[in-house]
Amino acid sequence: MDVARESAGMVAEETLDPPDWAEVQALSRRAVDEAVNYLRDVRDRPVWREMPADVRGMFRAPLPRSPTPLAAVYGEVSRTVMSYPMGNIHPRFWSWYMGSSNFTGALGDFLAAIQGSNLGGGNHAAGLMDSQVVNWCKEMLGFPASASGTLVSGGSMANIIGLTVARNVKAGVDVREHGVSAIEKPLRFYGSDQIHACHRKAMEALGLGNRALRRIPTDAGLRIDIDALRAAISEDRAAGFKPACVIGTAGTVNTGAIDDLRALARLAREEDLWFHVDGCIGALIAIAPHNAHRVAGIELADSVALDPHKWLHAPFEVGCALVRNAAAHRGAFVVTQEYLELTPRGIASGEWLLDYGLQMSRGFRALKVWMALKEHGVEKFGRLIDQNIAQISYLAGLIEAEPSLELSAAPTINIVCFRYQPGLAGEALKALNTEIMLRLQEQGIAALSDTTVHGEHWLRVAITNHRTRRDDLDLLIHEVVRLGREITAQGHVSS
Repeated sequence: MDVARESAGMVAEETLDPPDWAEVQALSRRAVDEAVNYLRDVRDRPVWREMPADVRGMFRAPLPRSPTPLAAVYGEVSRTVMSYPMGNIHPRFWSWYMGSSNFTGALGDFLAAIQGSNLGGGNHAAGLMDSQVVNWCKEMLGFPASASGTLVSGGSMANIIGLTVARNVKAGVDVREHGVSAIEKPLRFYGSDQIHACHRKAMEALGLGNRALRRIPTDAGLRIDIDALRAAISEDRAAGFKPACVIGTAGTVNTGAIDDLRALARLAREEDLWFHVDGCIGALIAIAPHNAHRVAGIELADSVALDPHKWLHAPFEVGCALVRNAAAHRGAFVVTQEYLELTPRGIASGEWLLDYGLQMSRGFRALKVWMALKEHGVEKFGRLIDQNIAQISYLAGLIEAEPSLELSAAPTINIVCFRYQPGLAGEALKALNTEIMLRLQEQGIAALSDTTVHGEHWLRVAITNHRTRRDDLDLLIHEVVRLGREITAQGHVSS
């Protein structure tokens, strides 16, 4: 046999498994120890820091052609990637809207990668766990057990899933077979003028175009104006359009405003519209004992998008789309292929989870959510949501008590907008506050973002962080005032 192989020119077979498992085991123990220390000591590090030129240069290195010992590879990761994070696991990271991860979830991600299952479906434990986590999400939001859902990359994709089903149900034709050009009357979707940008992307991806999404004015609290919505629907019908879907927002990115979901549910029933809720910021408030009332009505939606990688603090990435009508959900995506036929036994005897979304290859996202929920219980996650909302209220009080700071409005949930105000206006005021924000980041003190509310520029704090403490908020106010005075004294801005 060896002679035959040699004569055929066959070379030695290779594998990616290590030649010395004991060596890998030792390195793995070191990596886990350092990972635990990394999270344990996160408060002692800067929130963020700029990468020096030599570190940036490492990411321009050419494609490696020959091997490097694993210990050296790990050392490079430690010096570069681990040393210069975005910062969102830090207790003083409050930019945009991100969860802060947790060790158990990270362990789940590691085990999921080791197990290596493809969650396209099939008869195996990971597939059942994926479905179980979806069922838990339904239970948290008060959806019926008969509803369906799918785990996806995040909120943008979860919204696209829900809006795809809405389009197909309301099209009046088999849009999967004939395309959007076969729709007799152009569809109209409705959301507030505070709606997330992913909905525009969804309209474009669905072939409807940005103009199919009508932005409805908001009230003083930046919630969708129900009367204006009703008038827009009537106007569109009279103009020959087909109103199809209203998108309620359970927590806007700018301020955390929550639309009146019960009123939207009633209007959707009256007008025969699909009712979708973008709950990527606030849907999980439904599990918070003191604040669940804020999202009352979310359980009435036809579809909901939510993000376990926010207030369930799962490591990025994992989102979830829930759809009340399971048949409509599957009908929007199922494609039966001869190589994916179900069998009475064996691996292909399980459900094909790919029938509920766009991905055929799907990562094992469920384990990190499952493990953390099992370890802590859903009630603790609910208390942490209440804690973040209470912390924002505390911060708003600090802002109101400081004469040099200005609060845009009382916070609704866990987002507050404010600014340093020494008597400036317009671009000078914006430049001053932007400089404060950037120095907070560059000095590693805290990470804030900024935004525009009612046409004015504000600094923005969003606390979606289980590590944040009131002392961190005291420090933030102290440092904002210090920097504001310092920058003003330096003459970097003028009126």
